[in-house]
Amino acid sequence: MRPGIALIARRLCLLAGIWISGAGGPAGAATTERIVVNRFTGVAIEGFDPVAYFVTGAAAQGTAEFEANLWGAVWRFRNEGNRASFLAHPEIYGPQFGGYDPVDIARGVIVAANPHFFAIVAQRLYLFSREDNRDAFVADPERFLYEVGKRWPALQETLGQ
Repeated sequence: MRPGIALIARRLCLLAGIWISGAGGPAGAATTERIVVNRFTGVAIEGFDPVAYFVTGAAAQGTAEFEANLWGAVWRFRNEGNRASFLAHPEIYGPQFGGYDPVDIARGVIVAANPHFFAIVAQRLYLFSREDNRDAFVADPERFLYEVGKRWPALQETLGQ
């Protein structure tokens, strides 16, 4: 292969690798922000209602009719009551670690969670990137939270302000 063609081939492979490595997470979810938001809309946790996890025990989409802006993100809710509850107590209803997977944080990496995989532990909402991460966390939350406590402050510094 000629040197010029080899260089172009290497660059294309590099670009393809970068593109492929960005695939697989929630569509458009940013991994450089303090809160997981859709980079195109600014909507947090893909528009799921964070209060609904507590009220119904299930992931439920919020609507544009009931929105709130907090922590640099747009949050959506199913109704005004959920919106009011969130604004009164965002530290309870907001996803812990900004919606990043605590199991991955415990491993030292930041991965945007999928709002379909969640757990409520000690009255706090945790979101996970994969079902097996959720299951591992629920089996031993103290162990993971201990590891997260050691790693989260430094990882958080790498996120946008």
